[in-house]
Amino acid sequence: MEDGPVTRSPDLDAIGSGHPVADHCDEIITALDVGRAVIVAPPGTGKTTFVPPLVASRCSGRVIVTQPRRVAARSAARRLSTLTRTRPGEFASHTVRGESTTTRDTRVEFVTTGVLLRRLMRDPDLTGVDAVILDEVHERHLDADLAVAMVCEVARLREDLMVLAMSATVDSSGWASLLGADEPAPVVEVPSALHELQIEWAPASGSPVDSRGVTPEFLSHLGSVTVEALDRHPDGSALVFVPGAREVDHVVADLRSRLHGVEIVGLSGAMSVREQDHALSDPGDARRVIVSTAVAESSLTVPGVRLVVDSGLSREPRLDRDRGMTGLVTVRESRASAIQRAGRAARLGPGVAVRSLRPQDWSGMDADPAPEVDHADLVAPLFALAVWGSPRGEGMALPTPLPQDRVAEAEEELRDLGAVDADGRVTERGRQLATVPVDPRLARALIDGAPIVGSRRCAEIVAMLGLDDGQVDLVGQWRQLRTGRHPDGRVWRREADRLSRLTDGFPDTNITDDDAVATVVSLARPGWIARSRGEGSSSYLLACGTGVELPRNCPPGLLGQPWLAVARTSRVTSGALIRAAVPLAESAALDAGAAMLATETTVTWNGGKARGRRVSRLGAIELSSTPVRPGRDEVRRAVLEEVRSRGLEVIGLTKNGESLRRRLALAHQVLGDPWPDVSDEALLSRAEEWLDLDGLAAGQGSDATSGLRGMLGWQESARLDEVIPETITVPSGSRIRVDYPEPGSDAAPVLAVMLQECFGWTDGPMICDGRVKVVLHLLSPARRPLAVTDDLASFWANVYPSVRAENRGRYSKHSWPEDPLTAMPTKRTNRALGHS
Repeated sequence: MEDGPVTRSPDLDAIGSGHPVADHCDEIITALDVGRAVIVAPPGTGKTTFVPPLVASRCSGRVIVTQPRRVAARSAARRLSTLTRTRPGEFASHTVRGESTTTRDTRVEFVTTGVLLRRLMRDPDLTGVDAVILDEVHERHLDADLAVAMVCEVARLREDLMVLAMSATVDSSGWASLLGADEPAPVVEVPSALHELQIEWAPASGSPVDSRGVTPEFLSHLGSVTVEALDRHPDGSALVFVPGAREVDHVVADLRSRLHGVEIVGLSGAMSVREQDHALSDPGDARRVIVSTAVAESSLTVPGVRLVVDSGLSREPRLDRDRGMTGLVTVRESRASAIQRAGRAARLGPGVAVRSLRPQDWSGMDADPAPEVDHADLVAPLFALAVWGSPRGEGMALPTPLPQDRVAEAEEELRDLGAVDADGRVTERGRQLATVPVDPRLARALIDGAPIVGSRRCAEIVAMLGLDDGQVDLVGQWRQLRTGRHPDGRVWRREADRLSRLTDGFPDTNITDDDAVATVVSLARPGWIARSRGEGSSSYLLACGTGVELPRNCPPGLLGQPWLAVARTSRVTSGALIRAAVPLAESAALDAGAAMLATETTVTWNGGKARGRRVSRLGAIELSSTPVRPGRDEVRRAVLEEVRSRGLEVIGLTKNGESLRRRLALAHQVLGDPWPDVSDEALLSRAEEWLDLDGLAAGQGSDATSGLRGMLGWQESARLDEVIPETITVPSGSRIRVDYPEPGSDAAPVLAVMLQECFGWTDGPMICDGRVKVVLHLLSPARRPLAVTDDLASFWANVYPSVRAENRGRYSKHSWPEDPLTAMPTKRTNRALGHS
């Protein structure tokens, strides 16, 4: 690094040398004149290196470049500083959580999308910024989606603000429409710069994942594949992709035991900056194996790689709505991710990519990664939108709208924190939380916990909770961090220093370490305050309503505790496990969860009896229950709830009530309104109108017949027996009840009548204002069916002769005239009629 004046105008020819994207410089400049652009450039084309200084040369203010990960922001800033022969911060800098090299001279600042979101909430005008470049937008992280929408809103108010979206693989037309104001933004496509790439397949014999995660057998298989591939392809270094930091450590240790004379290093977001920098350094002529998570997929330059071994797995956050918790889940990568990983091998020359898949698995993989919004925890994104002034993101240019079925749940948690009101708008309390640049849950814990445990101690605990750490013993973890025996000690201390400066300097109190951790954890996660389901039980109920279990190997100090403050959980096949917790005093639980405290009277109705109890709750946790005498309105509501949950069978309609319901159903089906809809759904929705709730509540039943009649208007009530008669008078003078079909059926109404009672009847009955024929079931004197018809004239002429021939001997005491149209209708025998 040379000393000298700050470089204000970078040497674009030197920076772009060897990068294909530099060949499209004129196209990009033309797009920049519009102020919006989409740049599609595969990995290795130099877009992250060349485009930011090109944009900086076209404006006087700062250029912000977003990156999906901290390691990518650091690496990009360092590389650009090297190419411009400047110190970090003089031309290029990076800003990530708790770390920044930015100075007032910085022209290009690489930031994570989370940092840009915080900046937008603090300074919505982006003062001093002339351009925002949103890099790697194809990864579809939710923070990036929010940043895009917010920056687009700023650009509509600031015509001087340039906005670019860059990606390796992306729906260019969709992003062009999203960024464009009145018309789509220009799209610059840079072709791939890859050399010849050979694809090999090396599937494992068994499943790579079981209920506990990636199997040791599969990781051993990856090690064997890597060793064999290094032997067969001796050029360059190797890059091995695995889903997570745990797998990185496992494969690194495995390869170090098998390979000698080859440097084996890991690369993940959980590693220290020094370890990350070493993994990304140029090994020169030495051969190296880098075992990496997805951080090396597209946004980093990993020197010297000519061989890629791909596990085919990815680790993504997934929200389990039933349990109200988010956990990392190992899934099959998308084809787009696999293509980008493989491409790492062919940047410098011909390369080889070995996929731990079967060739036939390829077609079954998703084409692209799923947008994070589809399965993410929405609490922090909704809070950011509320602070921005657009609750729920309504009206914003979000690449994918927020799933509304999950918005209500996340907003409820924000209301419990006091961050938003009933309409999702940020409260004064929420604005206070927004001043703390961490997740709103941790912000609440810092602000409310500092007066209880002291500013410094509270900041240390909050910083600890923000670490990606798998330790179960939270108090032990805190002590390790304070004594410097923890690998994340330096990062933790820097974050704790930063957070402690954001509080009011409360002195440490005499609360114990255990109680201090419990207090802060419960304030951060009041929904995860847990109460034991029984003395000595390992089963707990969270205040959010989820059942969880302590693992078998949990610290002895947790088992049997009546209350716990839970910091981390994980999903397993059988339910959910507590991964990190600390004993909690009941008084502290009630204080931390005060927003969830409620006392309500619950009334149940079953078997005609109503029972009431007054219940005090902390969320879903029942604190106390006392029998009470319910009021009339409460009982009525309980009856309604029972009827609507269990259906009309709870009422037990009488025969008359069921008959009337069937008649009304046919009238509504044929004539429509104003004849009422009496389907199950309609009656349940209007139950309060027609049911005798007081009679049901008193165990006396409900006069459903009167209730159903009450649904009729006065005109329909007067015409009820005319339109849909309960009985029909047949020629013999008998009044026969009509059998109406069940509601919703297409069957016709039926009149079952003895054949002899219909002599002389040719037209047959019609109902519903002459629109519906009643089907006649003509019966023998023994009430057995002889014929079914809705056309009596045809029956007498064509069918009756054969019916007469078959039955006159069997029923000789009854009349079987040759001419039924002139015979007297009767239900009596010949003797009763005086016939011989």
